[in-house]
Amino acid sequence: MLDFDPYDHRLQDDPYPVYAHLRREAPLYHHAEHDFYVLFRHADVDAALRADGVYSNRMGVTLDASAWNPHAHLVMSFLALDPPEQTRLRRLVSRGFTPRRVAELEPRIQRITEQYLDELDGSFDWIADLAGRVPMDVISEMLGVPESDRAEVRRLADLLVQREDGLRDVPPAGIEASFQLLEYYRDLVAARHRRPADDLTSALIAAESDGDRMTDDEVVAFLFLMVVAGNETTTKLLGNAIYHLRDDTGRVFADPGLIPGWIEETLRYDTSTQLLARYVVADVTLHGVTVPAGSQLLVALGSANRDPAVFTAPDSFDLTRGRDELSKILSFGGGRHFCLGASLARLESAVVLREVVRRLRTVEVDHENCVRFYSSNVRGFAAVPVTAGAR
Repeated sequence: MLDFDPYDHRLQDDPYPVYAHLRREAPLYHHAEHDFYVLFRHADVDAALRADGVYSNRMGVTLDASAWNPHAHLVMSFLALDPPEQTRLRRLVSRGFTPRRVAELEPRIQRITEQYLDELDGSFDWIADLAGRVPMDVISEMLGVPESDRAEVRRLADLLVQREDGLRDVPPAGIEASFQLLEYYRDLVAARHRRPADDLTSALIAAESDGDRMTDDEVVAFLFLMVVAGNETTTKLLGNAIYHLRDDTGRVFADPGLIPGWIEETLRYDTSTQLLARYVVADVTLHGVTVPAGSQLLVALGSANRDPAVFTAPDSFDLTRGRDELSKILSFGGGRHFCLGASLARLESAVVLREVVRRLRTVEVDHENCVRFYSSNVRGFAAVPVTAGAR
């Protein structure tokens, strides 16, 4: 039996052959040494994401030792809650984080993208110079974070999700970063109480439903979630998109109509969020294996998106993959925990890639010198050197 350890950098380099083997041989896998379970098949992952009363979020969504606890919601907001608490908090957040607010961001995303592209010459780092900057600026503008603070906020956010090889917890630098970010957002919330602004932080403070409002701690937790989930995953999506384009570069740059399919296929082929943790509330038996109540379980989104039972030639990156298949990707989860920021991630990616294709004739990736970003559940790159040809 293959050893599936999400904290092993060798697995993170290329988990897909291991996923394929375990989908066939151990679709409900038990890691005996560390006593956690993993679901690998699309049907099982999809069912677990949508099931109520069996797979709980109340201990958080990562197996990191210091993060797996009933207080995870203090930093991960409703992502680490079950109904009715999850329902209440998500309803209040939705009063501020509206589809209209997201849609209204497009002109600003466009201006931010243009600003950074104007600064670039023929060779640059796709992550440091573009993909890592645009999402952080967008999230920061939404929340009301001043421009002067954004580089530091992104540095702290990176430290939160990076993992050292074999270390099964948040490293000391990440723990310190979490304290600094929480303190930063507490100060921001206090400032908005004194002087409200036209930003999401002020909207969340003011959000009301049947007389109910979010506490300051709940607002801070959501801001913390936004900077991690809203920034990191979009940065990794943009990095994975350009990295995997390879032989299709000419097609995309000749036909911008392929951009929506490019984004969705990247989400399927190499999704930013590979694994989510769940706390098993009641015994579950699948494929001849019983998961006892109280166990830790991972749902492997990255494996589900490559399941040949659902996707044709799943290990091929296909820009023209049909909508019927792409509609079944699980990159943003499912059910009541479907990612609230999915539309924002898609919008940001579309604006950035559309402007890159409009301005440039081609972008060649130096695949040999790309630097992977190591995390137990987020997959992407820390550096992607590219050479661009202007139109």
